[in-house]
Amino acid sequence: MDRTDRPQRGFPRPGGSGARFAEAEHAVNARKTLMRLFRYIAGEKAAVTGLFAVVALGTASGVFAPYLQSRAIDMLTHTASGDINCTLLLMTATYVLYCIVKMMQGWLSAGLSQRLILRLRSELFRKLVRLPIPYMDNHSHGDVMSRMTNDIESLSMTFSMSLPAICSGVMMIAGAVSVMAWACWQLTLLSGASMLLTAVATGLLSSPVRTYSRKRQKLLGELNGKAEELVSGFHTVVACGRERLSAEEFCLASDELTRAGISADAVSGIFGPVMNAIGNISFIVIAAFGGYFATNGLISVGMISAFLVYARLLSRPVNELAQVYGQLQTAVAGAERVFMMMDEPEEDMHGEELRPDGSADVKLHHVDFSYAAGKKVLHDLSLDIPTGKKIALVGATGSGKTTVANLLMRFYDADAGRITIGGQDISRVSRGSLRRATAIVLQDTVLFSDTVRNNLLYACPDADDAVLWHAAEMSCCADMIRMLPQGLDTLLASGGSNLSQGQRQLLSIARAFAANPRLLIFDEATANVDTRTEKAIQQAMHKLMKGRTSIVIAHRLSTIRDADLIVVMDQGRSAETGSHQELLARQGKYFELCSLQFSGRNI
Repeated sequence: MDRTDRPQRGFPRPGGSGARFAEAEHAVNARKTLMRLFRYIAGEKAAVTGLFAVVALGTASGVFAPYLQSRAIDMLTHTASGDINCTLLLMTATYVLYCIVKMMQGWLSAGLSQRLILRLRSELFRKLVRLPIPYMDNHSHGDVMSRMTNDIESLSMTFSMSLPAICSGVMMIAGAVSVMAWACWQLTLLSGASMLLTAVATGLLSSPVRTYSRKRQKLLGELNGKAEELVSGFHTVVACGRERLSAEEFCLASDELTRAGISADAVSGIFGPVMNAIGNISFIVIAAFGGYFATNGLISVGMISAFLVYARLLSRPVNELAQVYGQLQTAVAGAERVFMMMDEPEEDMHGEELRPDGSADVKLHHVDFSYAAGKKVLHDLSLDIPTGKKIALVGATGSGKTTVANLLMRFYDADAGRITIGGQDISRVSRGSLRRATAIVLQDTVLFSDTVRNNLLYACPDADDAVLWHAAEMSCCADMIRMLPQGLDTLLASGGSNLSQGQRQLLSIARAFAANPRLLIFDEATANVDTRTEKAIQQAMHKLMKGRTSIVIAHRLSTIRDADLIVVMDQGRSAETGSHQELLARQGKYFELCSLQFSGRNI
């Protein structure tokens, strides 16, 4: 559509990875999103059951091993009876089992995570290709890509790491506390105080870390944007002599980011020493009171050593759960954005088939259209394009030329009036049938990272090489294709960047030729090429348009002099219609446009 017609897009959400306690995003409806995620997880019942069993077995091994250790110590100090060799073997087997179970947990959680993410990503992409054009015009490409990448990746991390950590952490706390309470509830309460202290310290330190991390992420996004802007506009920077000032601006932004990074890392660095200090205090408390209880017969020496191990085991899941909480919030917020996209209404592809034997005359009957409510782009527009004729749409930027093409392709539907092709109202014709009968060549050529052959086959998958070579010959690009290293099998770089702009445009015309359309639309097809290439493209366009109903949108009026009918668009209305000579003779708006473009030359 015309650049001024397009609805304004939002700005993409900054990407990038966060710090250890990065800012947690919040879902609007977390409960609904979680229930929907659980439905995905429920589809993997066998894997979830297996993972839960492995986590439970690992937790049981982790809890049972310190108890065996305490029994062995008591046997060595002769405060308990039993076979020390069997106890040591059993303890070794338990630790080995714990190691094996942890590896199995990682393998199962990774497999479960990747299957769930594969399903989510596949469903999201299938949804993406069925979304209507207005959705893509009203959402920034960065936002759409962020949902496909960042949000899906945050879910992958949650499925593979956070959920197993939550399950094992809760089980470990429950199991260890149960054994400790059974052995000595007094010492358990004292150990619980250190756990509470760990949770409080984590909560207090998390807030400033998130604040500094949030500031660092914001500054990092700004610095990346500034760097990208300077690199993409490097020629302008050099031409205007702004190298030194640009470097100074970048260094100032980089210094601010450095200060924020130092603050974030410094506060984050406090975590280790604080947790070590709490662990040491817990060790002293358990050792001191454990010794006192042991002298009074409340607990054995071996159980004191078990309490020390349990205290260490408990501090880790408490700390992990505090960290996982923020990750879960971010993942649920990302899942909500993914589901919002999945819930968008799809483009309606139903309708009758466009009659294959019908004429290709195009008529617009009193058409009104607006991209945004209350801002009309087309006003009561009526046009009559006979079969096999070439019509040109000209006018100032924003006059509604490309909007006509959008309506003909049913990228959008008219607000009022009718558009017919061969007498059929296109609002009743299926979009697939309409687009198979129509080919459009845009100003911004789109080629894919694939072979030349597959790019030409994009609109006609069943065409053979004979059809492709004929299309290439008629489009004046056969010699160019033969000069490529592997001909039709030459792999194009992203966007066809290993070809010139003119070569890319000729290939897009060849692709349209291979599709053998009934209706052709050229939207500024020669706007970005030099005069010599423009002549080659015009020659290819004339061959392609022969015998077909064609609509040419152009700013270069030299390219549409031979049009059967020229329509001058002005603020969404048809201001003038006629041939090139007729419109010049009227000396109206078309004459003014020609006078501006051909000032000093014969028009």
